[in-house]
Amino acid sequence: MIDDDEDVLLAAKMLLKKQSHHVIIEKNPNKIPFLLNNDTYDVILLDMNFSKDITSGKEGFHWLGQILEKDPNAVVILITAFGDVEMAVKALKQGATDFILKPWQNEKLVATISTAIRLKQSYNQVDKLKKAKEMLEEQISKPFGEIIGQSTAIKEVFSLIDKVAKTEANVLILGENGTGKELIARAIHQRSLRKDNSFVSVDMGAITETLFESELFGHKKGAFTDAREDRPGRFELASGGTLFLDEIGNLSMSLQSKLLSALQSRQVTRVGANQPLPVDIRLICATNMPLHKMVQEGTFRQDLLYRINTVEIHVPPLSERVEDIPMLAQHYLQYYAKKYHKLVNTIAPEAMDKLKRYAWPGNIRELQHSIERAVIMTDSSSLQETDFLLSRSLSSSASANTLNLDEVEKAAIAKALQMHNGNISKAADELGLTRASLYRRMEKYGL
Repeated sequence: MIDDDEDVLLAAKMLLKKQSHHVIIEKNPNKIPFLLNNDTYDVILLDMNFSKDITSGKEGFHWLGQILEKDPNAVVILITAFGDVEMAVKALKQGATDFILKPWQNEKLVATISTAIRLKQSYNQVDKLKKAKEMLEEQISKPFGEIIGQSTAIKEVFSLIDKVAKTEANVLILGENGTGKELIARAIHQRSLRKDNSFVSVDMGAITETLFESELFGHKKGAFTDAREDRPGRFELASGGTLFLDEIGNLSMSLQSKLLSALQSRQVTRVGANQPLPVDIRLICATNMPLHKMVQEGTFRQDLLYRINTVEIHVPPLSERVEDIPMLAQHYLQYYAKKYHKLVNTIAPEAMDKLKRYAWPGNIRELQHSIERAVIMTDSSSLQETDFLLSRSLSSSASANTLNLDEVEKAAIAKALQMHNGNISKAADELGLTRASLYRRMEKYGL
C-alpha cells in the first residue's frame, strides 16, 4: 500500500495483516519501481493524491501507468478521499482493477481486496496454463510417444513402470544415450494420477550455470538484462504434474545443492523475487552417468541421490534387445515414409539382418536416424542392405574383441565427426546428443 498519510498506512496494516501473509506499506511513491523490482504482489493499493497535487489524481494515474508498464497483470486498487464517478471511470479505463474512497469501511476494503486477490490468482492460472499449453503442444508434436518392443528386457521395464506409476515415488531412470529414457518417464506420467496435468521435461546438460535458477525457478521482469517479462520456471509449470530432469548427472556440485534445497522445501523463489512459491511435483530423473560411483568419487551429492532414486529403472541398450529391432525399424520406416512422401514400405531380409548384427552404440536414436537417412536416400520401395551406411567396425561380430563402452562410444563419436567433417552440430545430431554433451565427451576422449 502506497499513501503519503502515515496514519492511514498504519491503520490499514493493522487491519490487513489479519487477512494477509505479508503487508508492505510505503509513504514515498518514488520507491514504487524499487518495490516492484524487489518482490511480487498480489494486490497493490495506491493513493491517487500525494502532496504535490492534492485533488486532481494526476500522480495516482502516473504511478498506475508506471506499475502497469512494469507488470501488465498487476492488480491495482486506487484510493482517494476526493473521488468521483468520472475519476473512477477514468481509473478503470486506464487499467485499475477497482476504486475505493477514504474514509473506507473496513468490511468494504477487505471485501474489495479479497475479490482482487481472486482476480490475481486467475491471472496467474491463465499465465501458467498458457505456458503449459505451449509445452504440451511441443510435446504432442514429438513423434513416437509409445515405447515399442516385446523383448524380455523391455517387458521387465514395462513391469516396473506399472508398479511405480500410480505412486508418488521419485524415479531415477538409468541407461545409455538413445535408449528412450524420456519415453519411459512419459509412460510413467501417462499411467499416473497426475496424467491430466503437465509433463515438463528439462535437459539439465543444456542449461548453463548462469541460467539454471531462471530456467528452473523462474524470474521477475528486470531481474537481469534479458528478463523482459515475468516468467514461471519449470518447477512452477510442472506443479500438479510431473517434472522430468534429464542428464541430471551433468550438474555441478553447486547446482546440485540448489536443486536439493528446492526438492526438500518443495518451494522455489523466482530470480529477482523474495517470496517463495510452493510447488507440487512428481520427480523423475534420468542419466547415462554412474551416479553411485560419482557419489564415491565426491562428484555427486549422496543426499541428492537418496532424494531422487526411491525407485531405479535400468533401461537396456538396444544391443540387449535385438529381437525388438524389426518392430522398431518398421515403425520408423512407416513414420518417415509418410513424412517424406516416399513409397517405401518394407525392409529387405538382408538389410534387416544387417541391422540386427550391428552393435548400435547410439541405441534406438541411432536406429531412428539410420532409417530416416535410408528412406530419404532410397529410390526403391524396399530398403536394401546398401541403403544403410553402418560402420563394420561397430558390428556385433566385429566388436567382439572389445566390450568396453568407453571405447565403443569414442569410436562412434570419432566416426560421426569424420562423417560431418568436424561439424559439431551435425555430429551431435547424428549421435543424438546436445552440443554441450558432445563437447564433454570429446574432451573426455581427447578428440
